[in-house]
Amino acid sequence: MVAQLETPSANSSLSLPYPIEGLVQVFTSSHRNFFTSVMGQALRIAGQGTPVLIVQFLKGGINQGQDKPIQLGQNLDWLRCDLPRCIDTPHLDEAENQALQKLWLHTQQVVHENKYSLVVLDELSLAINFGLISEGDVLAFLAKRPPHVDVIFTGTEMPQSILDVADQITEIRRSHRP
Repeated sequence: MVAQLETPSANSSLSLPYPIEGLVQVFTSSHRNFFTSVMGQALRIAGQGTPVLIVQFLKGGINQGQDKPIQLGQNLDWLRCDLPRCIDTPHLDEAENQALQKLWLHTQQVVHENKYSLVVLDELSLAINFGLISEGDVLAFLAKRPPHVDVIFTGTEMPQSILDVADQITEIRRSHRP
């Protein structure tokens, strides 16, 4: 017997007897090399038909800003800061700071427009710690997001205020074996 799955239409809505509440997840580590597990989760969710946005705030170098997202499949948009380099210092020139602020404003706008159900904010904690994005603005963004939107933060040195509002915190550690 062969089972056939019905593909839901883009305009169909799921009717549940209870509201769905989005989660805030944090993936943190002392090292900056653990993004693959979060990317795998985002790809899997997008492959199941859920709209996903990945925003890499400190990555640049590939001439990609919010006007030129990489689209992986039909449901995953991937944005990077429109800069010729990756940000590794709190000292930005005016053009770099404007590019980062433009990406942050765009991210807030598309989330509030209800375009995505999962939003991955990669290394936003470092942008906060560098003083490039306000911690208060991030907390206000979380409070105002549509109630069903899941948000994943990644990065080192996650601010305590974000940890306090997180529903799930995953700390990734290296283990050394002799």
